[in-house]
Amino acid sequence: MDLKPSRDIHRLLEIMAALRAPETGCPWDLAQDFASIAPYTIEEAYEVADAIARGDLDDLCDELGDLLLQVVFHARMAQERGSFDFGAVVEAITSKMIRRHPHVFADAHGRDVAAVNAAWDAIKAEEKAERAERRLRRGLPPEPEQGRALDGVPAGAPALTRAVKLQNKAAKVGFDWPNVRPVLAKIREEIDEVEAEIVAGDRAAAADEVGDLLFALANLARHLDVDPEAALRGTNQKFVRRFAYIEDRLADEGRRPDAASLDEMEALWQAAKTAPSARD
Repeated sequence: MDLKPSRDIHRLLEIMAALRAPETGCPWDLAQDFASIAPYTIEEAYEVADAIARGDLDDLCDELGDLLLQVVFHARMAQERGSFDFGAVVEAITSKMIRRHPHVFADAHGRDVAAVNAAWDAIKAEEKAERAERRLRRGLPPEPEQGRALDGVPAGAPALTRAVKLQNKAAKVGFDWPNVRPVLAKIREEIDEVEAEIVAGDRAAAADEVGDLLFALANLARHLDVDPEAALRGTNQKFVRRFAYIEDRLADEGRRPDAASLDEMEALWQAAKTAPSARD
């Protein structure tokens, strides 16, 4: 098959169909299923976020293509099962966006943020009820814990992101601190509990308390209107820049980090904080 690059989405669909063709397709692509491809889908989404964080728009273009390929891949496998195809995916999301934005696509009024958010929640509730009705008509069991306050937060979401989403849902029914001060107190409490389990020598209990501490830190980020995933990604990049500074300065002396003392590396770390190439 002689396929050439194209700006038309149909060419990408043709390529995926060729890759999945039973007799002539790619052995690796043919061996995949939804579960085996899911980790790649998550990885590609992270690479999109990374390109954005680096401000690399050329790379962003490439990474968005990789992410789009994941959508096409899943849609093709579903089509092979007779469930849905790529066109159904496009129709579903266009329908959802039109339905969820009556202030843009219909005659509904109210463009302030509070009104839009209220309408969004009401429409999502209607969609959830419709989805439950469809499952009932198809003879499927109801979704797990149908109707509970914390429903709808994907278990596979990044842990910090999921923590914030769970906390936001709990806050909507009044389970939340009124300001940031009790959150800070909770963080101090969790640190003390981690330390107590370390002293007691109970690693399993310490791990559990570390989880509680991370959950409390995510809550602090939420109260400060900070995305904890983005904040941690920024800190990771900062760490990479500063450690690279340490490696470069040691390399200037013909040495590697494993040949330097901790005190030497700490001194270079402090210097990296003000170095143009490594500072925030």
